[in-house]
Amino acid sequence: QLQLTTSEKNELTRSLEMVQNQLQEKQSEIEREISEYQDRLLQAEKEHQDALTEANRKNEVEIEACHEKISSLEHFIRSQKLEIEHLKSNKEQLNNCLKEANQALGELLKTKVR
Repeated sequence: QLQLTTSEKNELTRSLEMVQNQLQEKQSEIEREISEYQDRLLQAEKEHQDALTEANRKNEVEIEACHEKISSLEHFIRSQKLEIEHLKSNKEQLNNCLKEANQALGELLKTKVR
């Protein structure tokens, strides 16, 4: 009976050692996978951050170009307004001259008719 019990104990000890070894291997495998996932996550985060940085840089360049275009258009609009004012002034002067010329022509025609 003692020998049988000792034999069973030895068998159970070997089984326990095998299970412990399997568990240790499984734990090592899981830790390796976790490490790989963490590395991949860090790489993905870095790529994401790099993409965000590049997108922000491109947006800033585009915004600056838009600001320059707006400034250029504002300058163009101001110059066009000045040109319009100048043309209005010229038109008014021409209308006055035409009015005076028509009056003078009228006076000449009256003088000629007499």
